[in-house]
This record gives sequence, C-alpha cells and structure tokens, in this order.
Amino acid sequence: MSLPARVRIPAGAAEAELGERGSRFLARAERALTVEEGDALRERERRRFHGATHHVLACRPLQGDPRSDDDGEPAGTGGRPVLDAIEALDLRAVAVVVTRWYGGTKLGTGGLARAYGGIARAALDRMAVVEAVPAVPCEVAFEHADTGAVMRLLDEAGARRGELRYGRAALVEALVPRDAVEPLARRLADATAGRARVAPGEGTRLLPLDGRDRRTT
Repeated sequence: MSLPARVRIPAGAAEAELGERGSRFLARAERALTVEEGDALRERERRRFHGATHHVLACRPLQGDPRSDDDGEPAGTGGRPVLDAIEALDLRAVAVVVTRWYGGTKLGTGGLARAYGGIARAALDRMAVVEAVPAVPCEVAFEHADTGAVMRLLDEAGARRGELRYGRAALVEALVPRDAVEPLARRLADATAGRARVAPGEGTRLLPLDGRDRRTT
C-alpha cells in the first residue's frame, strides 16, 4: 500500500476511561509504526493490567494493512469499532488498546461496539497529532565550492540536513521528502554542473512538518 504525500501521525500518547453498567474500559493510544509495535503495546497493557478481562487491539501501521482483533469479545464488537475510530481520524502509525474489566452485566453486541469505539475515539481525541511526509535518507556528495548552492537547494526541497563533513569532497546526510528526491537530484546536478550527487538510502522515514522526531520503518 503506497503512502500519500502527507500523513497524520501521533505526537504522543493518550488515555481515556469509561464506566458502563459495571464494566470499566480503559483505552491507551500510542505511536506504532508497525503491527509488531502494536502487539508490543498490548503486551505492556497486559502486564500493567493483568487482572483485566480483555485487551482489544487495533493498529493502523505506517505501511501495510491495518489489523484488529476482539481478544475474546464477540466477533466484530471490539477491534473493528476501535479501528473505525482510528480510520475516521485518518491516522497512521498508531495503535489503540482498550482494556476491559467485566462488571457482571452483559452489554450486548451493540453496547459493546459503542463502548469500545467510543472510548477509543475519546483517547484519540486527546492525543497530540502532527502532519508528516514520507522521506528518504540520502547522502549528498559535492565539491567544497558548491556548499552554498547545495545547502540552499536542500532547504528549498524541505529536507532536514545532518552534519556537514569535509574531506577531499564534502558530504551531508539529509532526510528528503520522498516526492522531492528525484527533482532535487536534477536541480543539484544542474546547479553544480554535475558535481553534486545524491545517493538515496533504504527505508521510509517520517518527517514531521513541525520538525519533531523522525522514526524509521
């Protein structure tokens, strides 16, 4: 599944709690770039609340298909409503675990779905969110005399520059928005008569538009 030009991702974690006819629901929402990170969040919640009845999970990773499960609740009453809450806000790289303590009164399938979806949405509404662009780590090599032009073009491309290193040639590592890599390479070649070269690395990274962290997947 290809990523759009911009994605909405968590900038932190959040929780919300609900009491419903004797049952207690606690939702925890966090950044999870992969389904494995979503699984890890659930395992932490299991250890934190080992006496709870259910730990329902929904995860929408940065790339790949979303995942949800009901953890023993009737089919479709837990994971799917939680995933619906994530998708309604168009969030990626996020996981939500809703822990339930059964209170002795059955809520019915409709009541369960509303409780799980509602408390997940409450936690997500409390979570700070930033916009980010998929980016590619690149190494840019150039002649010392071209430093000014290279730095200017990196900035114009929206890249985040790392440390500038000088040797026989100059090198800088940069995180370049995915859609800007090829245009940047052409502009650098034109501006330096072919002396500047861009070497894209592997993996996709998140480049938050407010400059906060840049985790990799």
